[in-house]
Amino acid sequence: MKQLIECVPNFSEGNNMNIIKQITDVMEAVPGVKLLDVDPGKATNRTVVTIAGAPEDVVEAAFRGIKKASEIIDMRKHKGEHPRFGATDVCPFVPIAGITMEETVVFAHKLAERVGNELGIPVYCYENAAFTEERRNLANCRAGEYEGLQKKLSDPHWKPDFGPAKFNAHAGATAIGARDFLVAYNVNLNTTSTRRANAVAFDIREKGRPKREGNPVTGKIVKDAEGNNVMIPGSLKACKAIGWFIEEYGIAQISINLTNISITPVHVAFEEACKKSGERGLRVTGSEIVGLIPLKAMLDAGKYFLKKQHRSVRVSQDELIKIAIKSLGLDDLKPFNPREKIIEFVLEDKRAVKARKLIDMSCAAFADETASESPAPGGGSISAYMGALGASLATMVANLSSHKPGWDERWEEFSDWAEKGQKIKDELLALVDEDTNAFNKIMNAFGLPKGNDQEKAIRTQAIQDATRYAIEVPYKTMEKALASFEVIKAMAEVGNPNSVTDAGVGALCARSAVMGAFLNVKINACGLKDKDFVAETIAKGEEMLKKAMAEEESVLKIVHENINF
Repeated sequence: MKQLIECVPNFSEGNNMNIIKQITDVMEAVPGVKLLDVDPGKATNRTVVTIAGAPEDVVEAAFRGIKKASEIIDMRKHKGEHPRFGATDVCPFVPIAGITMEETVVFAHKLAERVGNELGIPVYCYENAAFTEERRNLANCRAGEYEGLQKKLSDPHWKPDFGPAKFNAHAGATAIGARDFLVAYNVNLNTTSTRRANAVAFDIREKGRPKREGNPVTGKIVKDAEGNNVMIPGSLKACKAIGWFIEEYGIAQISINLTNISITPVHVAFEEACKKSGERGLRVTGSEIVGLIPLKAMLDAGKYFLKKQHRSVRVSQDELIKIAIKSLGLDDLKPFNPREKIIEFVLEDKRAVKARKLIDMSCAAFADETASESPAPGGGSISAYMGALGASLATMVANLSSHKPGWDERWEEFSDWAEKGQKIKDELLALVDEDTNAFNKIMNAFGLPKGNDQEKAIRTQAIQDATRYAIEVPYKTMEKALASFEVIKAMAEVGNPNSVTDAGVGALCARSAVMGAFLNVKINACGLKDKDFVAETIAKGEEMLKKAMAEEESVLKIVHENINF
């Protein structure tokens, strides 16, 4: 697997788009690096940039961005709401695919060394890249911010990990680290009070707030035996938070960093922020994602809110994302575009997306493409699509049943049926394009050169391999469409009686899918030399066809018995 890392440098400029573009241009110019997101904040005067690619390429792009920022951002003039101590304030690396955290740390140190040696910028390594436990925490590395940096550098205890222990007035210092995927997340409040927002932040963040004697706000801070503040932990693990006022929107926010979303997911942080805000007389109006968010986090949020409503969670991916957006209020301040904010969508190879043209088409476009003079999509793809529609109808009945008035206690039962239907539907949809791919494999094989005996042998084998695959794909369609009858029949028997005819139509689709796919199996089998494989496949196909017809008859009997004139 190709190694892939993400890098999320935070630059201390959020207003001058010309400066921001100069920085992102030099980063994006590195071959192999993809600029995923640029998220400027006016009030924080800070821009979060997200890039991804192969580790060596990302290191080079990050270095160029830090270098450019050190040249055109003057920290002596910088003001902003967010804590900061350098033109490039932080620069974390995040392992995405094919690379361990340990390997990612090596690349973080490589960048830190270059920045320190070549640019003369003091560098502190944090999180997993830290050389000491004290420096794992970014807040410790950045304590005192830019204004206290000169004094900090004079303390031998705070000698930089790389670069000179010398104050760089223009560029400040930089923290370079390696961490797990962090979600930067802001919760919007119906207040302008930073103090109130900060109080909620202290309620939820893992660190909590200092313990005080007497008055919890003005009382003397309690110290332990070593003179350190005694802290009252907040309610959420793996959560950092502060409150601030955002002039751009005229509201206060709780600014949250979720450092491990497997411990504290976004929806849990949102719900806790709502709870603690309510206890203080505040109301959460929405939230926003800064940078990117993993797809799983959005799907988990969608499922959580549907479960909370006692509704089936086995709906489409798009529906889960929609529920998450609305439930979290992610479009409160500005529109939330999943294609621009969910990392898997942003990283998609545009060519790959283009290749999945059949299932991405509208109904009309798919019909037009089928009706064209092109031989694909053909009967195999249509059979898979009919099967997907049959499974979809059964899933629809399950979801409607889970939402039926008076059946509230059965929502999990129908949600489980919907899960089975969704899985089969997704598998059949994948086979729509795969059948066309199988046809194209055969055409490509026939197009191979045959100028000599060796080329002829290669061509003959390629044709046989492609033909076998063209048998296996519709055979899978038969299997999946037949499997859908379990859900279809159950929904005809116990599902919402008002939708029993939908289950019946689903049965018609499933039987047609099995029958149509079997025709493709048989026509492609004519060209395969492996007659034992052909005989076995045809025999199994005949059995599946008989079962499909029997299942269809059984479902339709139930349907007709439940239709009252």
